[in-house]
Amino acid sequence: MDVLLVIGIVAAAMLLLSVGVIFRKDHRFRSEHIAGNRRMKQDGIRCATSQDREARQTDKKKINIKNL
Repeated sequence: MDVLLVIGIVAAAMLLLSVGVIFRKDHRFRSEHIAGNRRMKQDGIRCATSQDREARQTDKKKINIKNL
C-alpha cells in the first residue's frame, strides 16, 4: 500500500513539473546557464568556464616554449 502511495506521489510530481513544458510553444525548458541570460550579458557577467578557456588560450600564445 505504501509503495503505491509513493509511486502515485512521484507520478503526480512528474506530471505537474512537465505541465510547463507541455503547454509551451517550443516544448523546451528555459536555459538557466549564464550564457543564455540576456541580463547577465548586458552586465558583462560571463561563464567562469568560458572565461577560463579564453584565458588559457591567450596564455598559450604568450609562452615561448623554446626559451624554457
